[in-house]
Amino acid sequence: MATLTNITFACDDPGRLAEFWAAAVGYEIQEAPPGLLEAIEAEDGDVNAAAAAIDPEGHGPRLYFKKMPRSSPDHIPIHLDLNAGDREGEVERLTELGASVVETNTETTGPYTETWTVMRDPQGNGFCVQSPPDR
Repeated sequence: MATLTNITFACDDPGRLAEFWAAAVGYEIQEAPPGLLEAIEAEDGDVNAAAAAIDPEGHGPRLYFKKMPRSSPDHIPIHLDLNAGDREGEVERLTELGASVVETNTETTGPYTETWTVMRDPQGNGFCVQSPPDR
């Protein structure tokens, strides 16, 4: 069985986006292995062509950011969902880090009610912040 090791983001500014997501989910910036930055500089000179953020406890997947053309951010069929006990407080914190709010939605199915806020990171990638469902 395969395991999830990376979630890759196409973006214009990998370093900035890695910093945003590291702060958003409590990850750390992954330092480049020795010699890699020198090799990148010798090859094309763009040391900001890629960046990564990792789970400091080693459990979650690495978030990898690569400078490359992006598809349209208008639709977000695959995106990250962040769960927060205080959704509104987390939305405020993420907005202060550079995210923007698109909309907030609530859906009730039987005895369960879920509320989530659709947001965009500083590069326009969509993600959601949700509260645990109310019962």
